[in-house]
Amino acid sequence: MLAAFTIVYLLAMPPSFMTSLLVLGLQFVWVMPSLSRFRGMPLLAVQACAGYAAVLCYGTSVGILGFLGGSLLLTRLWTLAPLVAVSAAVLDFVRSGDAFDTVDVTISMILGSLVIYGLTRLTERVDEAHATRLALAMAAVAEERLRIAAELNDGLGRGLAVIARGTELALTEPPRAAEVIGEVVSTARAALADARTASAGYRAMSLAPEITTARAMLSSAGVVAEVRVGHTEPLGLAGALLATVLRESVTEIVRRGTAGICVIETEEADGRMSLRVTNDGARTAADDGLGGLPRQVADAGGVLATGLTPGGHHTVTVTLPVHPEARLAPVPPPDGRAGVRGWQAFRHGGQAAYTVSVALLTSVLMGFSVKALLYVPGNVVPAVVCLAVIVVMQLRLVTGRHMWALALMALLTYLPILAFGRAWLGVAGFLAGPILLAFPATIAWPLVACVMASIAVIGSALGLPLPDTVNFTVSTLVTGLVVYGLVRLAQLVKGLQNAGEELARSAVLEERLRAARDLHDLLGHSLAAILLKCELARRLDPERARAELLDVLAMTVQAEADLRAVSGEHHDLSLTAEAESAHSVLTAAGIEVSLGLAHDALPPEVETVLSTVLREAVTNVLRHSAARRCVIETLPEAGGVRLRVRNDGVRSPEGRRGSSGIGNLTTRLTSLGGLMSAGAKHGWFELDAHVPAGSLGEPSPPARRPGAGISR
Repeated sequence: MLAAFTIVYLLAMPPSFMTSLLVLGLQFVWVMPSLSRFRGMPLLAVQACAGYAAVLCYGTSVGILGFLGGSLLLTRLWTLAPLVAVSAAVLDFVRSGDAFDTVDVTISMILGSLVIYGLTRLTERVDEAHATRLALAMAAVAEERLRIAAELNDGLGRGLAVIARGTELALTEPPRAAEVIGEVVSTARAALADARTASAGYRAMSLAPEITTARAMLSSAGVVAEVRVGHTEPLGLAGALLATVLRESVTEIVRRGTAGICVIETEEADGRMSLRVTNDGARTAADDGLGGLPRQVADAGGVLATGLTPGGHHTVTVTLPVHPEARLAPVPPPDGRAGVRGWQAFRHGGQAAYTVSVALLTSVLMGFSVKALLYVPGNVVPAVVCLAVIVVMQLRLVTGRHMWALALMALLTYLPILAFGRAWLGVAGFLAGPILLAFPATIAWPLVACVMASIAVIGSALGLPLPDTVNFTVSTLVTGLVVYGLVRLAQLVKGLQNAGEELARSAVLEERLRAARDLHDLLGHSLAAILLKCELARRLDPERARAELLDVLAMTVQAEADLRAVSGEHHDLSLTAEAESAHSVLTAAGIEVSLGLAHDALPPEVETVLSTVLREAVTNVLRHSAARRCVIETLPEAGGVRLRVRNDGVRSPEGRRGSSGIGNLTTRLTSLGGLMSAGAKHGWFELDAHVPAGSLGEPSPPARRPGAGISR
């Protein structure tokens, strides 16, 4: 943009072509990042010599000194810029002796300095904001990770420490074992409840996990699921209620078993969020299965309704207000960490750059307006009013395209010419800039050409000398480019600030969802296993109880590692070790386990995901079935590796309400290109996870082939 501006400025120069070209060429050193090494005092000295030589030796307009003034504003010598403006005024007055002309030219010189400074500095800020978005989003994630770690360590971390100390005490002081184990059981139960509550809290910020779970449940039931997402996240407290409505609606669809297709749609407008679940399996508009949800939604200020579409499809529609605070960037903790300061600096720096861009645009618009008022004959009040309206309309362009404002500016560009004559011809530039902003280039440039042609025609009709007509015509384009550049940069600064905050919000939201998955799938399983072993130890004789307590100690160490993983520390899992742990836990619960692992060596990330799937499957067997038998097996396939977990004792063939595990596992497997199915048939529940060969890559060389020959 600055290059185009300087080229147009060059076309308006008098015959001192080479000197003027040198001045403009030197200015590019301040614009092009690749030439930054040439900036400094020597360059300013050369610019000063070239600028003043053009004015004193060749009679060039003092407006060319605006390039020197703008360059000075970009350096520590910015205090010299006003002296350059004063010298320009003195030189022009000595040359012309016309005070009005001197004021006009001096204003042009000052505006040129501001434009050069503004376009250069704002371009740098735009580049900086674009380059730092990812780094600052990562800082926001690190900040959120630390906050999550502090939260969990304060509650769950202390609970695990109490469990470890209590278990050690029960082992070293057998007479007190019963009492101590009872306390450990209470602590483990409370820690497990805290983990599930924290996981639900992190998930409540987003509807995405529940949509994933819904899609998996519907696919497992043979229902074609179509999802149309029209909202942004996080949703705040509304997310939890919307997730509950979606969960209950999909559970009811699966329970009925008559639907062939289900469409899940979200929409957001005017601070309200709508969720619509439509299926072709119901014959009435009854809201069976939604229980007390309509009342809960009403209490939250929303509306839940069920009905039938004209095509006979059943719909559940819920609309809830989404409060503005849910859209805010993550709130930093008050401990002054570096990541927090970086995030605040990004927000404040972006806002400061936007404020500067708007202030600079206002100054330039007012400067051009003063230039126009200098030549308005008679009463200037009507002209001031018209220009004030134009300036306000220009500033509104920063927030978007307003066609009615453009139409008003067109009227205020041409109609006042009837009253103010030549003095108003310079206002046409205020119309050219908005045209460039409002339309695609293929439409905008022909329209700008028409505006320039109209000024040329009007200037000729007013009897202006040819040089003046050409000056007004070229000035229309120059002013339009200046307005376009400043408004566009202001929009870019604002857009990048918003995009940076949105990127950080999305990254932090994803971090919360990761923490929720790990809490549920990793730590939740470990705590459930600890609770089961402790309960078993209470019922056994001292010798057998000791063996179970030793297992509890080992599981506590694993749970502490899981807690660190939830807080963001990388933690690989072994599928073989997890299978052996599952065998131990299920056997302790009185379940007959058939274990057959036949998989080849797997990459760590695949082992970790499949281990997590196995943990969730075992947890579900313990919590949601009356199983007496469980089969765990892995199978190498030409297309990858498959993990299958089957158990009898299914309590309900229609799925259970409130489950987040299926969605978590689907998300994890999807990251590897894998698939998962889960469902009940003939009294057995089967969970099947498949990872394709493309995700297996090069496995880490194991001490022995994992899974080879393990069968129980």
